Amino acid sequence: MRAARELLKDLEYEVLSGSIDVNVNELVYNTAKVTKECMFVCIKGASFDSHEAAAQAAAGGAVVIVAERPVEAPAGTCVVLVKDTRYALALISAAYFGYPARKLKVIGITGTKGKTTTTFMIRSILEHAGIRTGLIGTIETIIGDRHIPAGNTTPESYTIQEYFAAMVEAGCQVVVMEVSSQGLKLHRTAGILFDIGIFTNLAPDHIGPNEHESFEDYLECKSRLFRQCRIGIVNLDDEHCEQILEGHTCQVETYGFSEKADLRASNVELVSRPGFLGVAYHVSGLLDLDVEIDMPGRFSVYNSLVAIAVCRHFEISKEDVLEALEVAQTKGRIEKVKVSDDFTLLIDYAHNAMSLESLLTTLKEYQPKRLVCLFGCGGNRSRMRRFEMGEVSGRLADLTVITSDNPRFEEPQAIIDDIKTGISKTTGKYIEIVDRKEAIRYVIEHGQPGDVIVLAGKGHEDYQEIRGVKYPMDERVLIREVLEELGRK
Repeated sequence: MRAARELLKDLEYEVLSGSIDVNVNELVYNTAKVTKECMFVCIKGASFDSHEAAAQAAAGGAVVIVAERPVEAPAGTCVVLVKDTRYALALISAAYFGYPARKLKVIGITGTKGKTTTTFMIRSILEHAGIRTGLIGTIETIIGDRHIPAGNTTPESYTIQEYFAAMVEAGCQVVVMEVSSQGLKLHRTAGILFDIGIFTNLAPDHIGPNEHESFEDYLECKSRLFRQCRIGIVNLDDEHCEQILEGHTCQVETYGFSEKADLRASNVELVSRPGFLGVAYHVSGLLDLDVEIDMPGRFSVYNSLVAIAVCRHFEISKEDVLEALEVAQTKGRIEKVKVSDDFTLLIDYAHNAMSLESLLTTLKEYQPKRLVCLFGCGGNRSRMRRFEMGEVSGRLADLTVITSDNPRFEEPQAIIDDIKTGISKTTGKYIEIVDRKEAIRYVIEHGQPGDVIVLAGKGHEDYQEIRGVKYPMDERVLIREVLEELGRK
């Protein structure tokens, strides 16, 4: 039991009815989870406003209702009025779980690209140095040995605090988490003082009726992280860096290729050898070391550079940093899967034209004998995406293998036909194989020495969605099955 007054002590509030001097068993914000003697926080969502269900929550046993406006509730029920219930939920959740963030070093990463890979790199280095580190992000949450699949990049504030508490219980000293613009906008990280906040880069994204009304709103939400962290580490090369830091309250460090950056990368070389596709570069400024990582592309330099910048604050040896970066890999982000000594096979989440173009352009820089791109597009989504991705692959890949990817309620062949419309604008060669496993079998069987083959679109996903049902389908499993069937494993 917890005293309601204690849970609300970090907030400004007004008691509209009933007594605040009651104890509560649980904190709840989902009407389906109301229990006897709980505190219920009303949340206005995209499709449902639980203020309308306040009386129902009270009838179900809620003794305290927290709301943004007066609500109907039985006589005697304590109704507490706050300015913003999402903000209130964040601060109440922190109190409910005993302020676990205060017992951890909290690292938050915001930006359009690079968040996921960078979180895994940072965790890899810290864990390699013996520092137990939790992770919250787009792919999963990691608490000790537990791996919990993610719903949102940044979970609801209650869930964040619940995860933090579990991390403390599991002996974690640090947590590294992705902080999305939506997470900041909806106050999911309110009340958390981040020890380190990171800005990777910014490009127009997540702008629409259910996300951000404009690029300016998107940028402003990202910038909030630097008003709730002690140290801000930002990409000086990004044109929006100055705007991101507007009104910041943190100590600032910079990284990038710029001569003015505190931590600088230079002398970048692409490194390609059997089973290795990476970059080597020199770090100068706050540190002096040579780095080689098994991840391709200029963006991999940025991701690893910021990971180095963060881990500098944990006094980790250069040897530990370099050893951890050598083996760091993020599921579904340019993830190498060993199938042959002759060619390279990668899995990547690129599932729109912009991300596919960036991926294929990066891989072409390594001058493979052939660049082979296998992908499909999701059903019940924009047809324009199919045309655009087809055109990108047709223009950049030497061979495109068109297949199925979450057809949902559409016919896979109809989606493939749309992709072919895009490819037809180019001179690119292609074949179509509807069944994804058979498509993977084809590229493995026909791989040639020096090829780079990328399976795009699924990434970390481990399912195929068909007519409302998610069937298990992990590309890593499909690859293993194909290799066994071909007698290569």
